Amino acid sequence: MVKMAICRIKLVALALFAVVYPTFCSKFKENDKVPVYVNKVGPYFNPHETYHYYQLPVCRPNKIEHKSLTLGEVLDGDRMAMSLYDIKFKLDAAKKELCKTTLSNKDLDTIREAIEDLYYFEFVVDDIPVRGFIGHLEESGFLPHSHKVHLWSHLHFNIEYNNDQVIFANVSTREQAPLSLDGVTGPFEITFTYSIKWIPTTMPFAQRGKRLRDNSFFPKTLEIHWLSIFNSMVLVFLLMGFVTIILTRILKNDFARYNLDEEESDDLDQDENGWKIIHTDVFRFPPQKSLFCAILGCGSQFISIATGILLMALLGMFNVHRHGSINTASIILYALTSGLSGYISANMYRKMGGDNWVWNINLTSCLFALPFFIVWSLINSTAWYYGSTQALPWTTVVLLMAIWIMFGYPLTVVGGIFGKNWANGFDAPCRTKNIPREIPSVPFYRSAFAHCIVGGFLPFSAISVELYYIFATLWGREQYTLYGILFVVFGILISVTACISIALTYFQLSAEDYRWWWRSIFSAGSTGLFVFLYALFYYFKRSNMSGTLQSFEFFGYTMLACYVFFLMLGTVSFFASLKFVRYIYVNIKMD
Repeated sequence: MVKMAICRIKLVALALFAVVYPTFCSKFKENDKVPVYVNKVGPYFNPHETYHYYQLPVCRPNKIEHKSLTLGEVLDGDRMAMSLYDIKFKLDAAKKELCKTTLSNKDLDTIREAIEDLYYFEFVVDDIPVRGFIGHLEESGFLPHSHKVHLWSHLHFNIEYNNDQVIFANVSTREQAPLSLDGVTGPFEITFTYSIKWIPTTMPFAQRGKRLRDNSFFPKTLEIHWLSIFNSMVLVFLLMGFVTIILTRILKNDFARYNLDEEESDDLDQDENGWKIIHTDVFRFPPQKSLFCAILGCGSQFISIATGILLMALLGMFNVHRHGSINTASIILYALTSGLSGYISANMYRKMGGDNWVWNINLTSCLFALPFFIVWSLINSTAWYYGSTQALPWTTVVLLMAIWIMFGYPLTVVGGIFGKNWANGFDAPCRTKNIPREIPSVPFYRSAFAHCIVGGFLPFSAISVELYYIFATLWGREQYTLYGILFVVFGILISVTACISIALTYFQLSAEDYRWWWRSIFSAGSTGLFVFLYALFYYFKRSNMSGTLQSFEFFGYTMLACYVFFLMLGTVSFFASLKFVRYIYVNIKMD
């Protein structure tokens, strides 16, 4: 029954997701023309720097016909246009002329620069991406140094078919020697040619996705270091166990000491200290309540988005060859979960006695959307300046704004109204005095800065092994498919954050510092800072990315991701600390 329910959920989810990222199932008759679209080109080591194929001086039709694209394809940087390739179904071709073109000196310089930057191209044959390099760069020796640039002027298409359906396609450049561009000056005439080979196969159309994954132009699935992952998990579980056991023993002694009878506690009352003495201040609401609650609302929203994306990945709903599917899912989930952020924020704000709930809802809706829009505008403007296909067309921008205006913001308002109306009192177990207690000074190792270092580093250490694989997938050419491991690591991250937050909150209260509200958010939210430091290390030491456009995209979106870490883990930290604080003050005797 459980397996059947999971299958039904998967089918419904796939049906909904297909609205924005559909798959195609074309059938052909013999000699039917198979559409071939040219898509994009870009440097191999800058994955998010892509340009339209026709921006190069190559064969192009007199009138360029663009293909209608889905939202996921546009977000992935696709800009498909009809090509000059004439491919007939099941009809081989030994060598056909595509076109003859004359290159000027400027065109030759453009081609040479593309080859030297290891530009690759992407075509689409019946929704199957086929990729290859523009040319071949040959460098050898130091003295004497040789630098030779070659252009692939002939492409060979290998296309596999089963009955009337195309199963797989790839392109090869080795059938004909490349054309040397060394010492060539314009005008220079080049003849581009191509050949076609149709290969029968018994693989059914339903398994075409597996065929694509096994024969990718980019590197295959990342080699997972299981020992490192299990080692990280064991260390995390040991940490959680130690924190739980130590706190349990300490709290047992504290409860025994604080819950003595009056006669037994006379000596204690003369020199009372520790977390009991601040019970009249520990539930004093923090300053900037509206901003505080907005962070909790957005953090809860991103926790639900991350969980939803991981569950969708486990159900196999993402095309591992394209990031646009994940981007589309994120946009849809962000819009649909906006009601949750509004509800959590307004509910907590009203419990804390806040009155300006309209401002609170507007702040919640803009807390992430506004920084995202600013960063995206800078990146999109840079991409537009460089003529990259990563620059979204105005129609897509209008569509995304419409999604936020029609779904995101209204759902935030609706959720906020329900949260406000359904809010009860805060129900603090201790009364709060009007005059706050003086906070004693503490040594450096118990300061807020030290807590942020410890509270950020330990959750970061729980995910440090997986971060390389995530960065290599998002900003590199590798493919990540073990989403089950990622889901487990996500659960460990949440658990470690909660445990560390509880421990740090206890140490803070023991030092008679009752300002734990904001501290709990920043102590674990500082994990985002450690993630950003790792991103710097990855960019400069582990990747080959370069250039203004790629740098803008990498650091811009990475800062937004670190901001999401801050919101998400800060929220987990606060609610864990709140639960803990309620628990310890409910279980002691009050005067």
